[in-house]
Amino acid sequence: MSKVAHASIALQGALRQVSAEIDQRFDTLLAVPDDPRQGLYRAMRHATIGGGKRLRPLLVFATARLFGVDRDCTALVATALECIHVYSLIHDDLPAMDDDDLRRGKPTVHKAFDEATAILAGDCLHALAFEILSDESAHPDPFVRVELISALAHASGPSGMAGGQMMDLEAEKSSFDLPTVTRLQAMKTGALISCAVECGAILGRLPIEGRTGLRGYARDLGLAFQIADDILDAEGDEALAGKKLRKDGAAGKETFLSLLGLDRAREQARLLVEQAQAHLHAYGPEADLLRDIARFTLERDR
Repeated sequence: MSKVAHASIALQGALRQVSAEIDQRFDTLLAVPDDPRQGLYRAMRHATIGGGKRLRPLLVFATARLFGVDRDCTALVATALECIHVYSLIHDDLPAMDDDDLRRGKPTVHKAFDEATAILAGDCLHALAFEILSDESAHPDPFVRVELISALAHASGPSGMAGGQMMDLEAEKSSFDLPTVTRLQAMKTGALISCAVECGAILGRLPIEGRTGLRGYARDLGLAFQIADDILDAEGDEALAGKKLRKDGAAGKETFLSLLGLDRAREQARLLVEQAQAHLHAYGPEADLLRDIARFTLERDR
């Protein structure tokens, strides 16, 4: 039985609902025009609709619900986060980066179309994210919109996801120690996960000084997620993962798994999940979905 089946009933329902909602948003946003841009839109739809864990959108929803945020606003912000995540996957899969042929159980965009179209599809999703956030439908308060834009720009740029990806490329040529690998993954994977939680708090107008617990939760969740990813890369089923596995070891990269060993890596992930949940002590049952997401990090099989 897939480990996904062991997720709580509430989490299973939330995953299905958010996945369907994000798919519907992309279906509307990326309607194929009757002009020479058709290939570009089809490539964007190929990458965005269907498949994927939708973890980042779910984190936006789960955090925003702590503060009773309007669901439509939340969905738009969650879609913007997913635009950035999917653009990063398209570019990561290119021959110049990870050179992958399969993603989410489908051919990668450069394989289904071509490299030039894949680059443009990623570029357009990057732009679409900020187009969504700058529109007043994302939030009626322009100051909230600016803060959302700033948070996402920082998380996706050289101090976040893109910077972490550059460090990951360098990891193939260098021998990184544990603090460096931790920093790499906190940027490459953790920054956008943290941003999803941060955006939920921004939508809820939670002051910066009130975000310490949520930021701690997101930081520990991001690291636990990456350790689980390293374990899946080494032990997972490619058919369930929907992508090629065991690439990090073949590339000679240092990972949490190679540096800690399997048993210590599992224990570290478990401790991080416990710490993430402890950061939510100020919240009651309204934060149970965030707690479930943290537990699910250790149980997932893709």
